[in-house]
Amino acid sequence: METLTIKDSRVYALITLHDMHTKFYHSVLVDISEEDAHNRLNTKANHVAWLAGSLVNERYELAKLLAPGSTEQIRKTASYELFKDHKGIQENTAYPALADYKKDWDAISPVLKNLLENISTEKLDSLFEMPEMSMPYYDLITFMTHRESYCIGQIALWRRLLGYEAMKYM
Repeated sequence: METLTIKDSRVYALITLHDMHTKFYHSVLVDISEEDAHNRLNTKANHVAWLAGSLVNERYELAKLLAPGSTEQIRKTASYELFKDHKGIQENTAYPALADYKKDWDAISPVLKNLLENISTEKLDSLFEMPEMSMPYYDLITFMTHRESYCIGQIALWRRLLGYEAMKYM
């Protein structure tokens, strides 16, 4: 296990979860066909392709918030327009292949980890301003990290509903 040198001890758990989610993302998508990735089983629920893409795009969004001047390092994903401004699932829309999402996930994950490892206490305590509310960056990062757990769990449930083996954690 690697030893982390971080600027604020609050970030240690977030980095641990980041690393777990980075691995779980691939594990939860193992063997899911492209057809099944778009199957909503006659419900209004978000399908696997939307969940997988949303996870990728939210990592990019968080990285852009933490390093606004790093556009050369933090590029738009292939599915950016589908998720721009946190759009919900769009009916009758073909979402990108899971392989494309995995590639984008693998590109952003080390960038975001580096940003988390190097975030200052001042940044964590500064306010992220939204039109109707504000919150410290620490709270925003914590929420977005929690959301990753939630979405990965939804995909894990879809695996079982679609007849796949349970997600493997190791």
